[in-house]
Amino acid sequence: MILIPVKDFANAKQRLAGVLSAEQRRELAEAMFSDVLRALAAAPGSPAVAVVTRDRRAKQLAARFGFGIIEDRENAGESEAIAAATAVAVERGAQWTLVLPADSPLVTAHEVGRVVQAAPPEGTVLAPAADGEGTNAILRRPAALFPLRFGNHSFHSHLRAAQATGKPAIVLHLPGVALDIDRPADLQALAEAPGETAAQQLVRNWKAFDRATLVAAALK
Repeated sequence: MILIPVKDFANAKQRLAGVLSAEQRRELAEAMFSDVLRALAAAPGSPAVAVVTRDRRAKQLAARFGFGIIEDRENAGESEAIAAATAVAVERGAQWTLVLPADSPLVTAHEVGRVVQAAPPEGTVLAPAADGEGTNAILRRPAALFPLRFGNHSFHSHLRAAQATGKPAIVLHLPGVALDIDRPADLQALAEAPGETAAQQLVRNWKAFDRATLVAAALK
């Protein structure tokens, strides 16, 4: 089962507050999430998908694609939400879980398929963020093989935890998965990358995002 944790859109992307208004951040979060859903809808094998959220709009979008919902009742944080969702997935008989972020608008169905296909009979597949520090995709088989702890420097912690199980731990470098949008420079990278995703079109239409503006914001 693929798990997509989604924070409230109204409070999304606070680290971009220096260059985006609250309404723009909400629009961006929704567009990125829609891009991820489209990729998952086209993923080979039609894997089960559950969106982990309490946000009403996120639930509506997930329903349009026929994806499931796991209610994030506590809203305590991404790690806690995924721990609770993993327990639900296990209860539902999931043999594996793949956690993907809702803010990787360049992820493709092909990349999702690569992660699933690379999974060993028991073990882990990890895909790091572009900076090599964050974890932007992690598949565990069995579904609750070890606990996940997300954050800015989670990749190496997850890799060590995966290796500590004594089962294979496979690392994939996937350019679409790797770009998550947290900093002004990420907006520039998104706008300049090949493609026409909803998030890319949105950022390109915001005329204020010239290179000088983003560089100045990044240096604050």
